[in-house]
Amino acid sequence: MSSVPEAIAAAAQALKRERLSGLFARDPARVAGLTLTWDDWYVDLAKERLTPGALALLVAHAEACNLAHWIDALFAGEKLNLSEGRPALHTALRQHDDAPVHVDGVNVIPAIRATQARMRALSADLREGRRLGATGRPIRAVVNLGIGGSDLGPRLVCDALPPASARMPVDVAFVVNVDPAQLTRALAPLDPATTLFVVTSKTFTTQETLANAASARAWLVGGLGPVRSVDMHFVGVTANVPEALAFGVRAEDTLPLWDWVGGRYSLWSAVGLAIAIRHGYDAFAALSRGAAAMDAHFRTAPLARNLPVVLALTGWWNACALGHAQRIVVPYAEALARLPAWLQQLTLESNGKRVTRDGLPVSGPTAPALWGDTGTDSQHAFFQWLHQGTHDVPVEFVVPVRAQQPLADQQALLVGNALAQAQALLVGRGGDTLRRELAAKGLSGAALDAAVAARECPGNRASTTLLLPTLDAYNLGALLAHYEHRTFVESVLCGINAFDQWGVELGKTLSKPIIAALAGGGAPDASVDASTRGLIERARKLLQE
Repeated sequence: MSSVPEAIAAAAQALKRERLSGLFARDPARVAGLTLTWDDWYVDLAKERLTPGALALLVAHAEACNLAHWIDALFAGEKLNLSEGRPALHTALRQHDDAPVHVDGVNVIPAIRATQARMRALSADLREGRRLGATGRPIRAVVNLGIGGSDLGPRLVCDALPPASARMPVDVAFVVNVDPAQLTRALAPLDPATTLFVVTSKTFTTQETLANAASARAWLVGGLGPVRSVDMHFVGVTANVPEALAFGVRAEDTLPLWDWVGGRYSLWSAVGLAIAIRHGYDAFAALSRGAAAMDAHFRTAPLARNLPVVLALTGWWNACALGHAQRIVVPYAEALARLPAWLQQLTLESNGKRVTRDGLPVSGPTAPALWGDTGTDSQHAFFQWLHQGTHDVPVEFVVPVRAQQPLADQQALLVGNALAQAQALLVGRGGDTLRRELAAKGLSGAALDAAVAARECPGNRASTTLLLPTLDAYNLGALLAHYEHRTFVESVLCGINAFDQWGVELGKTLSKPIIAALAGGGAPDASVDASTRGLIERARKLLQE
């Protein structure tokens, strides 16, 4: 009897030779065997290069990887982040009961509840005009200064949720890039007297965020005058309170983070303050409820019917068994335009690793490259490449079915396009059909042959379709939590630590002497390679002109 990995490899080789349309023809129950439902969600895996039998092998592989143990360990607060000796307890942030969760013998739930109460009070004060600036005028604009998880998650949610009214009580903007153009453009329409900055940095030493914060402080002083107290115009979200206080944030305006919250999982913490300010704390709470519902499903559902588990197994199958080096996510909702960027950080920072938890080389590929854009925009861009190009890349369609906007009659057009694209990837457009159609229009001979060749789409390209009932705060929270859990499951299948990101530190370390050389004019370190030295010299000359 072959082992599970050998059986998976054999199944993958066999399915690579199959046309997807043939799998449908041979198995009338294919759709029933490869669809999942949860809380009005509907997930169709029938267009993947997968069979119920292959899926059963993948579930067996998950069991062999002791996945159930790792899920329990995640929720129990065990120190899964081995290289940093920390748990990964983002699930505790959205827990809606007060069952104790301990880190190093301390129940963290009371501290979470206290922080949530402060978020509720601060966001209400801002939305209702009670938070005043140095001149006594109400704050009417908030600028969130952060990078990575301190920006991507909150910005995604702020853009995705529909406004409760036609006009936001407080405008919320995001500045992430150290490029001075972004901060300059964000500040151009604002009044220093009515603007508040939320500086979000776990360490309060993040180079880009602190540079923007210093420029924001200078802008405030320039607009309000040095005699004014600009500390009333800052809120800090950080695990390093002393640094926030040293910068000038008042103690009462400093909200805590904890080292057991990874940046890419931090929107559920005080990092989500911008969400509560823009949409109200009740919307933030509904987002957390949706995530908590997905947590409960992930924690208790059998692996074979567990949404994050099955979708993670499908992703692992595509990358590791079928050899796909890319994955494309296409949300058919303009509100989810930032979902691919958020997913890039979540999946590639988590699972873009080359060693196992034990420091040994991984035995195969880990996270495939991930990218995407919204439908229907992308239909007029990279879908040409998908339908007729030489690369075969699985696509994931994320489709909220019911509209949240008043032009609901356009929703059928949007959803119909999503379903049609998934079908087109599957069935393609064959040469025989095209030849009959074009011949009926009068083409013949070499002209007919050329026209058929130019128009033919091979089809046989895999996809997953995820239908959500609607894109409200609850379903958005569940969607994001489901992707978090999928990413964790994929890390378990590969045997890697999903919660560190040492590769990110390399660029930060190398940038310091380069920045010093550019700013001060000194020679770069002798260890700098010749190419980089030449670039430094050229850039320094341009900066000095």
